[in-house]
Amino acid sequence: MFAREDGHPQLRKVVDTRLKRILKKAGIEKNITPHSFRHTHTSLLIEAGVGIKEIQQRLGHTDINTTMNIYAHMTANMEEKASQQFSKLMKDLLL
Repeated sequence: MFAREDGHPQLRKVVDTRLKRILKKAGIEKNITPHSFRHTHTSLLIEAGVGIKEIQQRLGHTDINTTMNIYAHMTANMEEKASQQFSKLMKDLLL
């Protein structure tokens, strides 16, 4: 959320226009929206090991299934990584 000087929310169109201008000046041709930052933030939280319930609350989703449906591919990757780490731990214990 971006606020104006008077504390009220900035119009979405203003934020979109400013972001496009910044991307153009930076020579970035990828389509990045303000919502892209929300997904990036969430991805970083998942990679950091933050629980899905905490992420749900942070994003303001009333139903955890909404969070899971959007980010399930990332949590599946984390589950695979956890499985690999556990397997490594078990191998190390046998040595």
